[in-house]
Amino acid sequence: MVQSREKVSFDAPSPKISDYFGSEVFGLSKMKDVLAPTVYKRVSEAIEKGSKIDSSSAEEVATAAKAWALSKGVTHYTHWFQPLTGSTAEKHDTFFDAHAKIERFKGSALVQQEPDASSFPNGGIRTTFEARGYTAWDPSSPMFIFENTLCIPTIFVSYTGEALDYKTPLLKSVEAISNAAAPICQLFDRNVKKVVPSLGVEQEYFVIDKALYAARPDLVMAGRTVFGHNPARGQQLDDHYFGSIPSRVKAFMKHFEIEALKLGIPVSTRHNEVAPGQFEVAPVFEEMNKATDHNQLLMDLMDKVADQHHLKILFHEKPFAGLNGSGKHNNWSLITDTGVNLFQPSNSARENLQFLTFLVATVKAVHDHADILRASIGSAGNDFRLGANEAPPAIISVFLGSTLSGVLDELEKNGNIKIEKGDNMYMKLGISKIPEIILDNTDRNRTSPFAFTGNKFEFRAVGSSSNVAGPMTALNVIAADTLRTMYKEIQAEIDGGAEKKIAIVNVLRKYIKDSKRVRFEGDGYSEEWANEAEKRGLSNLKSTPFALDVLSAKSTAELYERHKVLNVTELHARHEIRLENYIMKVQIESRVMGDLALNHVIPTAIRYQTKLIENANGLKSLGLDAKAAIETISEISKHIESVKANVIGMTDARRRLNKEEDIAKRAKGYSTDVKDAYFDTIRYSVDKLELFVDDEFWPLVKYREMLFLR
Repeated sequence: MVQSREKVSFDAPSPKISDYFGSEVFGLSKMKDVLAPTVYKRVSEAIEKGSKIDSSSAEEVATAAKAWALSKGVTHYTHWFQPLTGSTAEKHDTFFDAHAKIERFKGSALVQQEPDASSFPNGGIRTTFEARGYTAWDPSSPMFIFENTLCIPTIFVSYTGEALDYKTPLLKSVEAISNAAAPICQLFDRNVKKVVPSLGVEQEYFVIDKALYAARPDLVMAGRTVFGHNPARGQQLDDHYFGSIPSRVKAFMKHFEIEALKLGIPVSTRHNEVAPGQFEVAPVFEEMNKATDHNQLLMDLMDKVADQHHLKILFHEKPFAGLNGSGKHNNWSLITDTGVNLFQPSNSARENLQFLTFLVATVKAVHDHADILRASIGSAGNDFRLGANEAPPAIISVFLGSTLSGVLDELEKNGNIKIEKGDNMYMKLGISKIPEIILDNTDRNRTSPFAFTGNKFEFRAVGSSSNVAGPMTALNVIAADTLRTMYKEIQAEIDGGAEKKIAIVNVLRKYIKDSKRVRFEGDGYSEEWANEAEKRGLSNLKSTPFALDVLSAKSTAELYERHKVLNVTELHARHEIRLENYIMKVQIESRVMGDLALNHVIPTAIRYQTKLIENANGLKSLGLDAKAAIETISEISKHIESVKANVIGMTDARRRLNKEEDIAKRAKGYSTDVKDAYFDTIRYSVDKLELFVDDEFWPLVKYREMLFLR
């Protein structure tokens, strides 16, 4: 067990969170206080409409932001962006002008900077001699102070305009779904002009002692333990979930929550997760772009605060084999500018028909584009988690719950729809039953990758280390496409003479029937479901390189271009970047495995084996039975030889694949010929050796030492 360390002292600025929430944020509320009313109006209207802020207004905002930052002791500013590395990036510039000997911050510096575009992943879009790229201010996400630097959220594009980040396509997808959803809303309420996707991100993570982390080369290099036998006590007692939070972790949680609240991140929930050493933090819902920025910022903040507490945060999806992995559950809903949650059931028949319309459209979108959703969550780390005993399977399905599923079945089967004029009760459609779902909204089916949970959909298959902008962009685009098609079909029914409500219901019944095979209410972990899914014709893409094939499909490019989110060049670049990332991750892990096995584990096992041989010979010389010792020596030899042979085989496979010029074939080879062929086999023998070798000799910190913080 890890010994307790001295606690780090920290204090909240005030006992009341409302006194300091957002104190490090330069958002609209602060702008209203410091900008001229006419300037504030122009800026707020530009943010609301998504239009460009004029140069004079940008100059006023820059001056006000500089004055506010300087008043808080800030000396530098940075464009804070999200390149395709998966993390955030920043280049700090000082406010101080050495020539003029004053602090300056021009509107042009606020609006745009020029980092090196070829030094970030770009999938061949930018070459070294065409290195220019631009970061451009995203005013819809507020500026903030982090580590004594004014951070300006920005997009990141190449010199020729291609998106080189996660934020640019996310912003475009937010606009796309609004453009597609608003016309359908207007069938029910003409006052709706805009629909905004909202997001709440539940972030799971592990916490271990920093010193023990540093003593595990695999954690440092790969983010996960490539070796390690399960401890006698793991998560089988279910005693960690929602249990008492260890004191060191609770102190860390309180500390990062205070700092998060200062940054305007509305963290609201903390608790132990299922596995020992695993925890979760969750904020309240926000507009999607801001929620995405906040999640990226929160991960960075948690890592830095953990360091002060002599702890290490592990965001890898599966840092410990045999224990639950970590996800990032994305709670997604659509909110109109009139304040209506389109996924909220109601006692109003009109609102419930609207609710059904968007619910069915979402199910249809997932059905039609399941492979795009699967690709959006693919990574080397998440492949270890998907399909394990705690995570959703790689099969994309939708869970609605028994009540709501019954409503859709009733609607699909009812062929004699009769709606009298002025009658708002759809008894024959089963729509009157929908409010009952409110009583059933805790039935979340944790085995489902995409579940309806009362007034939102929870996309549970997203990995804990990922930037949620990728999966959310994909979800927005496929939903927008289905909604746009749905609207055209409803209008065609109306143009053909159908009454509006009848037209909507006719299209819903068709969509329910067409997408029924993607709905599943049972145990997603079961072998039976895998067999059933295959019969239904659903994809089961267990490995990321194979899942990413859909990104090279013509239909996918047409989908993204249709909604002006990604062009074919940007999409293919992302495909290549993600294949490269997969190869590098598996390559690093295989090298770490080889190094630990050959230079640490085997020498230790041989030394211990030599000691056993000496002991066995001593027993024999005394005429005593040495059978047990000899059997142990033989077992150790068997595992040593297995490790050696398989490390050599893995190394040879890696060398062979590195000569493959086709990146997709190389990535798939790393999946099948390196990871699948050798990782588990090598690990099995190493973990067996951990059981045989004396604890005093074993070179790696063990699971039981890392997982139980006090």
